[in-house]
Amino acid sequence: MPDLSTEVDHKPRDVLVYPFHSPAVANDLIATARALVYPRGKGVYATDETPDDIAAVLHRASGGSGKPKLGTDEQEKEKRRQWREAAYNAISSDYISGVILYSETLLSFQLGPLLTSKGIIVGVRANGELRPLPNYHDEFIVQGLDGLFEQLQAARIAGARFSKWRVPIACTSVGRGLPSEAALDAHAETLAQYASVSQQAGLVPIVEPDVEFAEDADLARSAWVHEQAITRIYERCRIHGVLLEGVFQFHMSLLINPDVFRRESVTPEDVALATATTISRSVPSAVPGVLFLSGPESPLARLQPLTFSFGRALQGDAAKSWVNGDEAGMKEAFEIRARGCWLAAQGKTA
Repeated sequence: MPDLSTEVDHKPRDVLVYPFHSPAVANDLIATARALVYPRGKGVYATDETPDDIAAVLHRASGGSGKPKLGTDEQEKEKRRQWREAAYNAISSDYISGVILYSETLLSFQLGPLLTSKGIIVGVRANGELRPLPNYHDEFIVQGLDGLFEQLQAARIAGARFSKWRVPIACTSVGRGLPSEAALDAHAETLAQYASVSQQAGLVPIVEPDVEFAEDADLARSAWVHEQAITRIYERCRIHGVLLEGVFQFHMSLLINPDVFRRESVTPEDVALATATTISRSVPSAVPGVLFLSGPESPLARLQPLTFSFGRALQGDAAKSWVNGDEAGMKEAFEIRARGCWLAAQGKTA
């Protein structure tokens, strides 16, 4: 794993760096990106939920239903800090290579050094809020590019070495016509600008085109939309001079809405093949890895290293133990879930 406390000052030995990239920064970006997926099997723990989402997670973990009953702002903030600190103390660098933090956790709680001291790379959520795409119903664009460089510089000072930006992409049948060309182009341009700024600030960018599966698109349509979205993103990344060896792709399994299609009509093998085909057609080979929400199936062997980026799947049982004061049980729950993910990312079972 790269030295996260100092900058390196030599060129990457196996990558041609163009003159507009600093060799020292390029080397640091490439080393960090590779450390997120090597050795094979390690993955990312996504803890970038908003304060409201954390309250909901802990409320469900305690067996509650409906809306959580909240204390004062200070009480809730302290509860979030305690939960994050306990979770970060419980996870192991044997299985977790990186953790994505919400800005409050990184800058206010200052928990980045805790992770770095365990050999875990710190990341930060970079994207802002959604706003409607003008003249297009049911589609949104993501805010946050204004002031992004300064925001990511502050994150790096606090210990972050990678960042993440998510865009939501509507996906329907051809007849219903989503996503629009305008939305695909807007998301690609936004992610490319974000990736360029993130690298300028010294952070490896994770681009996350989040294609929804709650509508009436079948598997072939979902694959086509993924391929179009991802291809455009990297076309724009090249235009903006993004160093592809220092970028990560976040990818979901190509799924369908079970309320529209019977589950038995699409097999796991169908999903694996469609997902592998989409990634191999659209993600450039220079990209060092794909953060993925599924264990590798046989068609995935031809791709870049695939690993996990989980939030709820890692912390569900651990949160239940923590809200009941059982920190030993929380640590055991994290160990079981993280080790299972680590094995799955290598194509193994416990």
